[in-house]
Amino acid sequence: MSDLQQPTMENVEFMIDAIKTKLKMATAAAMQSSSFDLARYEDIKELYDIVESKDKFSISEVEALVSELGRLRRND
Repeated sequence: MSDLQQPTMENVEFMIDAIKTKLKMATAAAMQSSSFDLARYEDIKELYDIVESKDKFSISEVEALVSELGRLRRND
């Protein structure tokens, strides 16, 4: 694993993919790592750390995490 303390687009891609996998997101294809800005790195890292810290999530937790992930996306 790479050093996630370094804000790089590769790390953003790694974390977004890990979040999508862990949450088993049905809409994972729509959540491309390129949709996220490096300026939001700390927020993405925080969300990643939360997701990685748990083994199971309730439906409401998944909804909240996916909602937060959506909020962090760029508004192009």
